[in-house]
Amino acid sequence: MNNRRCFITGIKSTILSSKEKNFIKKYKPWGIILFSRNIKSLRQAKKLTEQIKNIFKDKNYPILIDQEGGRVNRLKKIFNSEPLTGEFFGKLYSNDKKKFFHYYKIFINQTSFLLKSIGVNINTLPVLDVRTKGSSSVIGDRSFSKDPKIVSKIGDICIRLFHSKKIGTVIKHIPGHGLAKVDSHKLTPTIKKKLNYLKTNHFLTFKKKNSFFAMTAHIIYTNIDKTNTATHSKKIIKLIRNNIKFKNLIMSDDISMKSLNGSIKENTIRAFEAGCDLVLHCNANFKEMNDVAIHSPKINKFIIKKTSQFYRILS
Repeated sequence: MNNRRCFITGIKSTILSSKEKNFIKKYKPWGIILFSRNIKSLRQAKKLTEQIKNIFKDKNYPILIDQEGGRVNRLKKIFNSEPLTGEFFGKLYSNDKKKFFHYYKIFINQTSFLLKSIGVNINTLPVLDVRTKGSSSVIGDRSFSKDPKIVSKIGDICIRLFHSKKIGTVIKHIPGHGLAKVDSHKLTPTIKKKLNYLKTNHFLTFKKKNSFFAMTAHIIYTNIDKTNTATHSKKIIKLIRNNIKFKNLIMSDDISMKSLNGSIKENTIRAFEAGCDLVLHCNANFKEMNDVAIHSPKINKFIIKKTSQFYRILS
């Protein structure tokens, strides 16, 4: 594990190209993330993840996916989860807790079964962003609720249930994306709310979470850092560590998103300088992948320790 680098990369298609194979062998990314473009059937996807794990000779090698349910459904060729949004489960929790626990357990059991069937061991859930009126629909029904306490409680349940099924989780988008009025895939959201308000509402949902991983928000919070998004802000990463008290691995959201204004090289370097442990790159653009890989350091003792702790839930 020691010679891996601190980045997670996407791949282009349903099989590894020889170019990608050589890239993975050379740069040894910490993990690989899969998207709909990589999955046409359970059998094919399993073959793909086995091929990746064989390169590393590691049955626990981190393979991630965004399988939230609702519109974020990378398994759409296999499983229709469109009605099963965060909002659906949030309303169920508010109206009938017994029914919620029954339905949510089935949902997570089914999701975990499918993920394990294709060799995936990390799901980038739960979305802990608080739904806010007048904000961009990029979060929208992916959020459990407009009530931070409900978001936090369902988040705890989500993490616990996935861990019991030997799947790691990624809390996102830390320290909170719910107030963003624009989509960070396309533009840079700026949030001007006072720090006290943020701490007691949007940041609250991320506190005391047992997830092994957290994903940053590409958002500027002007009352903490006027110029840098959370991904590139030493001040915000420090707040995540000291105030939110997240002690495990912090990964960036996709480093190629338009919210970040620099080149891929600059965005990668700045994420590490700010205090991110891992950088995520999703689009499988080979030139960009090389830029991320070259500027990603080898994993350090902290990352090795936390990865080993994650591996323990898989066995």
